[in-house]
Amino acid sequence: MQDSRNIVTPLLFAVLAVACVALAVGDLLIGTTNISFGDVWSVLCGTAEDEGLRTIVMRMRLPKIIVATAAGMALSASGLQMQTLFRNPLAGPYVLGVNAGASLGVALFTLATPMLGIAAMPWLVSFGVTGMAWIGSAAILLLVMSLSRKIRNINTILIVGMMLSSAISALVGILQYMGTDESLKAFVVWTMGSVSTVTIEQLRLLVPVVVVGLVLAIAVVKPLNMLLLGESYARTMGLNVTRSRALIFLSTTLLAGTVTAFCGPIGFIGLAMPHLARITFRTADHKVLMPAAILWGGVSMLVCTIACDIVARSGVMLPVNTITSLLGIPVIIYVVLRNSNRR
Repeated sequence: MQDSRNIVTPLLFAVLAVACVALAVGDLLIGTTNISFGDVWSVLCGTAEDEGLRTIVMRMRLPKIIVATAAGMALSASGLQMQTLFRNPLAGPYVLGVNAGASLGVALFTLATPMLGIAAMPWLVSFGVTGMAWIGSAAILLLVMSLSRKIRNINTILIVGMMLSSAISALVGILQYMGTDESLKAFVVWTMGSVSTVTIEQLRLLVPVVVVGLVLAIAVVKPLNMLLLGESYARTMGLNVTRSRALIFLSTTLLAGTVTAFCGPIGFIGLAMPHLARITFRTADHKVLMPAAILWGGVSMLVCTIACDIVARSGVMLPVNTITSLLGIPVIIYVVLRNSNRR
């Protein structure tokens, strides 16, 4: 049994890696304008003479693929950390209130500033939605991390995060009620999520931050394995739970907070893909689960972007959240039913 698992696990990793590359190539070819593989190859090699072709591939499709892959990997890794830390299969990357904090930051920028008449201030305009979303996420993280130093019970932190999210949602609701039609539309569009609006300049910030977050996520796989049996057990094994919590919270905010800031709130990927990793690899060892979840996250987001591109051919532009929901909800329903049958 162990020998067969030693063979199957690398094979599954190879399949996921090949699928990720194949989907990325497919996403370069598929869109509102069909481009042949030869043309894409000539652009990537720098030999293409068509300026329009170079613009489509290098400034539109390739950045979108990089953003989608990074977003999927980041959300999936952060979701796995939260599910293990809280020992809750329905915990996701936004359980700490990161999404709510980002929403509040964006709401203050898009809804509140026009009411105050300060939207035209140059420094504020240059800071933009992304900066305000990141500040909102970071503020919630600092608050949760400070509370976690005083709270030993991890479930209490979960409840605090939920209450913070509810309170922030109420504030955002008030701002929506008071906002203008134009500002309300801008906020609603942000909440739908998008991987195609990130510029190359923003990409230079997004990718390094996500890489740092993923490195932290991989660095805490041993503490995550110890936390599987509860914090009390982990403490008896010599784990510094407070420090491990802080690292996990920091990794989650770097990952989920950054993706939310640049792409908007993308649902279900961080909740469903860790479960898909558990189902396919049939293990609870985070040394396997973490890279598996990361690969599944990249594959799933690339599938979603290709689906959006195919639909776009008919002239209908779907927000990425609609596809991620259709992809993630069946996985969650399966997990819930499977867990209920075991009881």
